[in-house]
Amino acid sequence: MFCVFSCLMPSPETMALTVAVAAIAVLGMGIVAGVGDRRAKIRLHHRNLLLDAALNNMSQGVNMFGADGCLLLANERYLRMYGLSGDVVKPGCGIRDLVAARVKSGTFFAIDAERYIADLFTRLQSRTPSTKTLELTDGRVISVSNQPMADGGWVVTHEDITDRHRAGKELERTRNFLDTVLENVPATIVVKDARDLRYVLLNRASEEFYGIPRERMIGKTAREVFPTVGADMEARDRQQLAAGGRQVFEARPVKTPGNGLRMVTSTRLSIHDDDGKPQYLVNVLEDVTARKEAEARIAHMVHYDALTDLPNRAAFNECFAGTLERGAREKETFALVSIDLDRFKEVNDVFGPETGDQVLRTISGRLQTAAEGAFLARLGGDEFALIVRGGAQPASSAELAERLMAAVADEVEIGGHRLKVGLSIGIAIYPTDGTDASALIGNADAALYRAKTGGRGSIRFFEADMDQRLRERRAMVHDLRAAIERGELTVHYQPQARLDGEIMGFEALVRWRHPTRGLIPPGVFVPVAEESGLILALGEWVLREACREAASWPKPLNLAVNLSPIQLRDGNLPGLVHAVLLESGLPPCRLELEITESMLVDDLPRAVSILSRLKLLGVQIAMDDFGTGYSSLSTLQAFAFDRIKIDQSFISSLPGNRQSATIVRAVIGLGRGLGLPVIAEGVETEDQLAFLAVEDCLEVQGYLVGKPLPIKAYAEAIGREPLRSERVA
Repeated sequence: MFCVFSCLMPSPETMALTVAVAAIAVLGMGIVAGVGDRRAKIRLHHRNLLLDAALNNMSQGVNMFGADGCLLLANERYLRMYGLSGDVVKPGCGIRDLVAARVKSGTFFAIDAERYIADLFTRLQSRTPSTKTLELTDGRVISVSNQPMADGGWVVTHEDITDRHRAGKELERTRNFLDTVLENVPATIVVKDARDLRYVLLNRASEEFYGIPRERMIGKTAREVFPTVGADMEARDRQQLAAGGRQVFEARPVKTPGNGLRMVTSTRLSIHDDDGKPQYLVNVLEDVTARKEAEARIAHMVHYDALTDLPNRAAFNECFAGTLERGAREKETFALVSIDLDRFKEVNDVFGPETGDQVLRTISGRLQTAAEGAFLARLGGDEFALIVRGGAQPASSAELAERLMAAVADEVEIGGHRLKVGLSIGIAIYPTDGTDASALIGNADAALYRAKTGGRGSIRFFEADMDQRLRERRAMVHDLRAAIERGELTVHYQPQARLDGEIMGFEALVRWRHPTRGLIPPGVFVPVAEESGLILALGEWVLREACREAASWPKPLNLAVNLSPIQLRDGNLPGLVHAVLLESGLPPCRLELEITESMLVDDLPRAVSILSRLKLLGVQIAMDDFGTGYSSLSTLQAFAFDRIKIDQSFISSLPGNRQSATIVRAVIGLGRGLGLPVIAEGVETEDQLAFLAVEDCLEVQGYLVGKPLPIKAYAEAIGREPLRSERVA
């Protein structure tokens, strides 16, 4: 647009010469008028009027100076432009007078007047034409051109270019803004000339995308920049130019010179000139490589186990659903294999979770190799599942199960430890053992449960009675939950006594009398409670009930309550114990919480922290079943227990078993050395009691002292009057 304006407007030099010629003509005409006849004078006067009108109606301000620096003429536009009076600005006026009038009117340029005059005379002496753009104090912008004349004078034109100057500035700001936006757009923008497909513009993102400076691409074709794929790129460009409009391409690979293979989405469009011919080809590319890689990682995370990189439960569910659908459609049989690791918990308890994770990774790799392409998934923890298609069933799955067993037969060596982990495997066959997901999975789990309860390290196929047993177990979970809510549970109390027979306290033991099945042993329902998560509710109920009861005893005897490993892992346990003590009114010093050493191995620092918080409440902490674990001595070193309980498995074979006698003797000596009371569990005979007396074990518990019974059976021991019926009996 500005080029067009420049072409239409005369240059300052041309304008100055034109004005000079006009002025000389006016002067020449004046001379002729002085010597011509009257008629010529009239014509000359008329022409002068016309020239004067033309001069005063110019859009530029004009003034002319003689060789002596005095003003020869100034048009009306010049006077109006600078707010000058014709009484001051008139022929004969000097440059300094003219500048002074300008300064007085407040329309002089925003520069020093003396410096301006000196600079002007310097240029005039050199007879050099000049053009300057100057800003007035009122903000207007004037273009001033000086043009020397042959006689030593000069002509000056003044043009108000304020609007044009502002438009140019705005255009420049807009161009800079667009350049900034273009440079900072994260998408790669490439512009090619439609005639020869040479690169004409690339933004900064394009340099990062291609991995080379844009200067190496500008002015070149794709063939020159991309020797191997340039021809294909140009072919696509020509197709785009022929098609016109705008085309969007989904993610596709693009090989770049500096960044290798990238995945991009692109939008291509052609820009046409006023004649409708293609002028430019614009290509906007978005590098989606990182996004695609992230999507792939997320998809992998969704469907694969992070520890073993095996398919996870979500992937198993998808595969299993598809296998069931295909089996129903194509009348195809397949096997579902459920797998649990044997002795894995022991590895975790003894050597810690890091070693356990390494074992899982190693075993997973062995299982995957042995599976030979069958779909293997880790469902969580040490649970795995296999979907076995092809081959005759159940023979094919039996053969595979044997390979799996053999794969884990060798010990796993980790951190200098040689660890032995086995498998228990349960198998259900489609459609014989179930035609839907729920039935088939349930029956495979039932077979696995039979394998685990039958001695572990075995393979079991589903049988009809397995389902019934599994249903019974699930029913027990349901009934146990209801029993806690309905108050069907009771607490029995087994006395703990000194050697002289004096009862010093009781251990609280939970009992469950089922309304239809009768008394269910703790060894049956407590493991079910732990597996189902009901142990937290069960343990809280026992603690509340036992503390409430003990607080009512006339004699301040001690109360021992067992804790489950799951309870100890619950960070809220100290808060629960504190609340129960406050509610029941039982002094903390009368409560003793019993834990087994295996409960500390999984996360010793956390367990010690929780036990320390419990001791701050004033309760006692006893180590139960001492000697049956793997790290008894280190556990005693890690935490200051208040009592040691010798496991009944050592007491039961006294005094005849030499090994048991040695172990019991050593534990009693250890307790004496550490200053810890030692209580022997499972004392049932006088001979056992005599042996313990000789070895100076001062506290005992067992059937010889008393069986676990309702507290009313020990009314006299706790300081209550026995009921009349009990006194008669």
